Amino acid sequence: MDPFDGAIADAQALRSLYAAPLERVLLKDIGTLDEMCRRLIAGSAMVFIGTVDAAGRADVSPRGGPPGFVTVLDEHHLAIPDATGNNRLDTLANIVATGRAGALFIIAGRDTTLRVAGRAAVSERADLLDRLQAVGKPPRAAIVIEAEEVFTHCPKAFIRSRLWDPSSWPDPASLPTPAEVSYAHRRDPAITVEEIAEEQRLSVLHNLA
Repeated sequence: MDPFDGAIADAQALRSLYAAPLERVLLKDIGTLDEMCRRLIAGSAMVFIGTVDAAGRADVSPRGGPPGFVTVLDEHHLAIPDATGNNRLDTLANIVATGRAGALFIIAGRDTTLRVAGRAAVSERADLLDRLQAVGKPPRAAIVIEAEEVFTHCPKAFIRSRLWDPSSWPDPASLPTPAEVSYAHRRDPAITVEEIAEEQRLSVLHNLA
C-alpha cells in the first residue's frame, strides 16, 4: 500500500475535517517579541529550528546552551549563535537559500512552548556576534530571525508525552546506545562500536568549547 495514495490534496478538504479555530487562538499571534516573550526566551536552554531548502526539503535542528543563549536584539529580531557541530550546515544553508526559519523554544519543566517564525538570515557581522553569549567558542556566525509570527503553543503535546516525568522515560536498556546507532548508520566494518563510543566520548570532552 502506498501511504501517500488518497492523501488530502487541498486546504479546503483539510479544513473540512476540523472545527474552525477559536478567535482567541488566532489572536494569540502577537507578531512581536514583547516582555513576556523576552522572559520565556531568557529561560530557554533549547530551541528547535525548522527550515526548508530551495526544493522544499524540510529540516529541523536543535540548538542548545545555557538559558539565555538566544539574544533578543529588539522587539522584532532575535539572534541564535551557531555553535560547533558536524559542519553539515543544513540549517544555515537552508536559511541562505530561502531566507525563512521557524523556532520552537523549549523551557525545561514547562509544558508550554514559544513559537517564532519569519524572515531569517545568517550573519557574520562582528558587532552582532559581540552581543551574543558564546556557546563554547565564539560563534563564526549567527542565525537572525525577524519575528513575523509569535505565539505560545498549548501544553497538550507535553502532557500527553509526560516528557518531564522521569517515570515515563523508556528503560535505557531497551534502546540502542548512541554508539550502536552510529555504528549501524556508518556501515563501516573497519570500525567497532567500542571505537565509536570512545570517539563520541572524546568529542563531547574536547569539542564543546
